Amino acid sequence: MKLAIIDCGTNTFNLLILEIIDSKMHRKLVSTRESVKLGEGSINHGYIGEEALQRALNAFEVFHTHIQAQQTDHVLAYATSAIRDATNGWRLTARVKEKFGISIEIINGLNEANFIFLGVNAAVTLTEQVSLIMDIGGGSVEFILAKKGQMLWKESFNVGAARILDTFQPSDPITDQQINDIKGFLKEKLRRLHEAVQSFKPTELVGSSGAFDSFIEMLAVKKLSPPLSDHSTEYDLKCSDYLMLADEIIKSSIEQRKGMQGLVPMRVDMIVISCIMVNFILEEHQLKNLRVSTYSLKEGAVINFINQSKK
Repeated sequence: MKLAIIDCGTNTFNLLILEIIDSKMHRKLVSTRESVKLGEGSINHGYIGEEALQRALNAFEVFHTHIQAQQTDHVLAYATSAIRDATNGWRLTARVKEKFGISIEIINGLNEANFIFLGVNAAVTLTEQVSLIMDIGGGSVEFILAKKGQMLWKESFNVGAARILDTFQPSDPITDQQINDIKGFLKEKLRRLHEAVQSFKPTELVGSSGAFDSFIEMLAVKKLSPPLSDHSTEYDLKCSDYLMLADEIIKSSIEQRKGMQGLVPMRVDMIVISCIMVNFILEEHQLKNLRVSTYSLKEGAVINFINQSKK
């Protein structure tokens, strides 16, 4: 059986097509992504602009070609922060259904966190020590506290990289004052996370895909990390190596970032905000260990589909 998962994120749409051999064996057939920037200029105003809508439809055009070429049996599409919060999000889901016959399910932040946990739990070895899982999206950021296959706490916060970029509109390069303003904003908005961390006392941060994948690739160029591989789903990062890289990214201009090896073009504008957010979490909660999961929402959706099929 062939299964396609489409993750309709705020900045990027992702497509994963797998051949499912049995409940434990899958073969990846297609993995691709398209930059859509749904929130560009409008994310904090609650709608999706016309150009962004067209980019989203163009992405589905590409995905539909892959889906047909692979003769996929099932297609599951999930929409997250930008679409669920937009007053005109229905226009996109209706157009996709009409043009491609694909139904997009709009999921809330807690369901998004559920999928992320399933993906991360399959990718990394969680121990008896509590881990703080972080998934940075354009519209929202999901945090999960978990240990050894057990989710202890979860929450979704509307503090995604695109929202922060639109709210603060930092200079190029960003200033120290703007960084402090963003950290102050995060401290205010993430109070519930602080309370949960105080209760569960995690010992490490586990980053879920996205910007964290870019950190791996950029450090690989510097010979400080192995590059991303289909054979590995978790990576240990030295905090000192990450912090050195983050400092370089934060001090850079957008033109300098365009030339940075290992950084894909679609993350050039958001990666500074992602670094500030990760730095804030590491500092605020005094976490010294950092790991990366290459699995996130879409892989979790696959696991959820398989689990539901068993029932």
